[in-house]
Amino acid sequence: MLRRINQVLPELLCGIIIYGALIQAAGIWFAEDKVRYTTGLWAGIILAMGMAVNMAVVILDTVDAMAEKRYYRKAALYAVLRYLAVVFAFVVVWYFELGNVIVMFAGVMGLKIAAYLQPITHKFIVTMRGKNSRSHENKKR
Repeated sequence: MLRRINQVLPELLCGIIIYGALIQAAGIWFAEDKVRYTTGLWAGIILAMGMAVNMAVVILDTVDAMAEKRYYRKAALYAVLRYLAVVFAFVVVWYFELGNVIVMFAGVMGLKIAAYLQPITHKFIVTMRGKNSRSHENKKR
């Protein structure tokens, strides 16, 4: 389903999750409060994934509206709402002390890191699919 929205969205989400796992594995050893570190990080990762899906949907809607020669103001509205949702999530996590907001910010930055590394993620996934399909074909013989 995600591939119907945007061809690279599944790879982007995969990159965000891998980034989160790496940050979790690397940073958990240095965190004083491991529970708040983990909840903050994964709250940020979930926010990053939500932002990625939202941006892909807004881009798809905008392209469709432009193809029909309609004026489309929703893209700007959704961008503002997306950032207000992120600020709201940060305030909730900070106010109720649900997680570390600095690590949460690092989790949200997973969206940027995954976007930069998407070509590498794409090559990795294509390589893994090729190996899996060849090994599957060899088993059939």
